[in-house]
Amino acid sequence: MQRKVLKVIKNSRDKLFADAREKIEKFEFDENVASVFPDMIGRSVPGYKTIVEYGGQLAAHFAQSNSNCYDLGCSLGATTKALHHSISERGVRIFAIDNSSAMIERCKEELKAYSEDDTIIIKQSDICDINIENASVVIMNFTLQFVLPQRRDGLIAKIFNGLNEGGCLIISEKVLFNSPGLNDLMVKLHHQFKRVQGYSDLEVSQKREAIENVLIPESLEKHFARLREVGFQPVTTWFQSFNFYSILAIKPKK
Repeated sequence: MQRKVLKVIKNSRDKLFADAREKIEKFEFDENVASVFPDMIGRSVPGYKTIVEYGGQLAAHFAQSNSNCYDLGCSLGATTKALHHSISERGVRIFAIDNSSAMIERCKEELKAYSEDDTIIIKQSDICDINIENASVVIMNFTLQFVLPQRRDGLIAKIFNGLNEGGCLIISEKVLFNSPGLNDLMVKLHHQFKRVQGYSDLEVSQKREAIENVLIPESLEKHFARLREVGFQPVTTWFQSFNFYSILAIKPKK
């Protein structure tokens, strides 16, 4: 796969929740969020850059020649860039999929350097509705938590069925801890992280209210059980920071 140097696109600083609001609207991945997304996620998710960069390198170990890689919930294409940079196998195509039109339009701008590169396919679609086929790598970085819980089992089963033997699924998520005390501690540490990153208590509070029931986290045990139920083995965590985990699941060879 030929690597290219990308033009850096300047993104705005996230101040979406800086002013007090009488009514907090439900969080959406609209134009406002897309315009500040790199700053928002970088200052909200501890270890995000590490997950993206080393997730790409991890995926490269499982990428197979003449296969497909999927970045599901691609947002502005950070994971797609990491995959393209890390994978050297021939004939690999990367599908960047997101259901937000604002995210996809911005993603196309971020990946403009690849406009003549047919190894990257950018598509607006619901990830639950697309076909997964001839896949060696599937990555969902902070995506499954926004999928309706009743659709998650079917999505994971579809991914497993579309993966080639020896292929991998990488899922990064905010998780719940079964111990209420431990969960509260991790939430407090996460909020402190955001304060250190420059967010005010007002911003933290208003965003938390906006994203409630939009981002629906699950326990690590629930994720592991779902993955093992469809046939992934082994399943392990490869990264953790507070209540944010990244999971590696491999489709075994027969």
